[in-house]
Amino acid sequence: MTDRTLDCSDLDNYLGKPIQPARMKEPLHNNDFRRWAQAMHYPNLLHYDHDFAAEGRYGRLVAPQSFAVATDDGHGAGPACVGRIANSHLIFGGDEWWFYGPRIFGGDMIHNEKIPFDYVVKETKFAGPTCFQRGDNNYHNQDGDLIAKQRSTTIRYRNDLALEMGSLEATEDPEWSDEALSELEQRKLEFIEMMHALGHGKRYWEDSKVGDVLPLRIFGPHSIASLTTEWRAYLFTMWGGTHRPTLDLEALGFDPKMAGHENDGVMERINPEFTDGAYFGPSRGHLFPRWARYVGMPRAYGYGASMGAWVLDYLAGWAGEWGQVVHVNSAYRAPAFTGDATFMTAQVVDKRVDEQGRSVVQVDCKMKTQLGVTMATAKAEIELPTKS
Repeated sequence: MTDRTLDCSDLDNYLGKPIQPARMKEPLHNNDFRRWAQAMHYPNLLHYDHDFAAEGRYGRLVAPQSFAVATDDGHGAGPACVGRIANSHLIFGGDEWWFYGPRIFGGDMIHNEKIPFDYVVKETKFAGPTCFQRGDNNYHNQDGDLIAKQRSTTIRYRNDLALEMGSLEATEDPEWSDEALSELEQRKLEFIEMMHALGHGKRYWEDSKVGDVLPLRIFGPHSIASLTTEWRAYLFTMWGGTHRPTLDLEALGFDPKMAGHENDGVMERINPEFTDGAYFGPSRGHLFPRWARYVGMPRAYGYGASMGAWVLDYLAGWAGEWGQVVHVNSAYRAPAFTGDATFMTAQVVDKRVDEQGRSVVQVDCKMKTQLGVTMATAKAEIELPTKS
């Protein structure tokens, strides 16, 4: 009989204790924002078009709110991945974000204070005993301003149990006809045209009503090429671009075939390809179907942190440059698999003046595939300008 235990007792030694912070080595550049917007399928002119941005609120390019996670050294998962769980693998389970007002611009230096928060073990249909671990990321700029807080949730599980419980279904990419792809491209324009119509204008709180539906947002079909583009937009994936953490993935209990030297600052100076998660280590399951199947996924799949960015971009794009997402809590239910497209919908469910005096609307957001499979759900509060 298979041993089904998942020993998480070592995690207790780390909770509440700050771990090594994340820091980039050079100031941010406008091209970092452009690369990010492109990789996240977010055609908001404010973040990549110099002339448009120059005429707007900030007079220059500004990073998307979702960009903060790109300044971390591991998608924000570091403080949610401490302590040893033997023979385990990790996927992302969700992100909760709080934003405090300051925005990120070219020339900024961002650092991230990381503190493990808590964990709980639950029985799941996916992999039996599964650890849901959370950790906090506090993003500051060079002036000490707190830009955002991210509470990341990781899902740590035994991939042998995931395989045993029959997770490997739908191993082939779905087929799309030329007509279906053409229709998909046309439908993508709904969200884009909404942003263009708003331009530098204001979406007023008074004009927003409970029951309002946001324009449909679509992107995909996802592919290994698009997922690779996403991976390369995270700044830590560049050789030498980050002050690397002291990280031993085998010591964390990662399956030996998936541990490797990802994010290893010592190995980076010897052979940096060994430290690149696109090729070796736990992240290669995203881009190589063989290794995706090894960790219990049917085929190559996307990044949880990207899903969180898609939610933020969707809501921030609707709010416009005079609004901002102040809080969002996203739960990831299923990855973005290659061959699938992503459909995002949202609806205003409440509006109020919050305890800080901000005029906010509350929005429920859903992310599904073309087959109606739920990929993520989110609830958010968005601050909008008022006519007064």
